[in-house]
Amino acid sequence: MMSSMRWRRSGRLLLVTGGSGFVGRHLVERAARDDWQVIAPPSGAMDVTRADLVAREIGTWRPHAVVHLAYRKDDRRNIVDGSRNVARAAADVGARLVHVSTDVVFGGRPTPYTEADPVSPITDYGEWKAEAEVEVARTHPGAAIVRTSLVYGSEQYGHVERDVERVLAGRSTTAYFTDEVRCPVAADDLAAALSALAARAEVTGPLHVAGPEAVDRATLARLVARRLGAGAAAERLPTTTLAATGLRRPGVVMLDCSRAAALGITCRPVSQVLAG
Repeated sequence: MMSSMRWRRSGRLLLVTGGSGFVGRHLVERAARDDWQVIAPPSGAMDVTRADLVAREIGTWRPHAVVHLAYRKDDRRNIVDGSRNVARAAADVGARLVHVSTDVVFGGRPTPYTEADPVSPITDYGEWKAEAEVEVARTHPGAAIVRTSLVYGSEQYGHVERDVERVLAGRSTTAYFTDEVRCPVAADDLAAALSALAARAEVTGPLHVAGPEAVDRATLARLVARRLGAGAAAERLPTTTLAATGLRRPGVVMLDCSRAAALGITCRPVSQVLAG
C-alpha cells in the first residue's frame, strides 16, 4: 500500500485501535498535536478477534507504536483474544505497544493498589481484562499495560455525562452508589498520558494512570451535574449502595499512581477539572 510508505516517511506513525470510541477520539486528537501521524482503522477493517485482519493491517502500516483501546465489555473473545492478536501483530513488526486495561482487575480494599499487587477480579469483565494483561505481557514483553479508572469528558461527553443528563431529564432512574469508590480520570489527561507513553519504550509492564482524587460514584455524578448546570438538582440525584442492590462488583478501588508520577505522568483531580 503506497499510502503506508508516505505515512512512515513523514514522521512517527501511531496506530490506535478503538479510535472511534470516547477515549480513542481524545487520543487521536492529542496524538496529532504531539506530532504523531495517526491511523485509526475502523472495526470493519480491523476486527481484533480476527488475527489475520489484525496482522494484515498492522503489517501493512508497520507503525512505530500501537495503542490498544478497542474492547467490548461483555465479550471475552474480544477482550482476551483481541488483545493477544494486537500484541502479537505489534511484536511481529517491532512496534511499541501501549495496552489499556482497567482498575477492576482488582476486587476492592480500603488502601490503594500498586502495580506490584496481585490482581483479584470479582467480575467477568475484570477477569477477562486480567487475562488480557497476561496475554499481552507474554506475547509482547516490552508492552506498557496502563490500568486506568472511570473516564469522564470535558467538551466531548462520555458515558458518565450522558447518563447524568438522562437522570436529570427524567429519562433514567439510575441511582448512584455511595460506597463504590474510584479515581476518575479526565479523558484529556488519559489521552496525553497514552500519547506520551507511546514514545517511551523504556516504560514496560503495568502502570497505573488515574486521577489523584478518590470519590464515590454519587459524588462524581453530582460534580458532573453541577458542571452541566443542574444547580440544586445536582444534590437530589438518587443514590443507593452496593449492599442494597446485592450486586457483586468492586467497592473501593483506588490506584496508587506514584510510579507514573515519577515518570512525569500526572492527572488532575476530578473536582478541579469539573469546577473549571
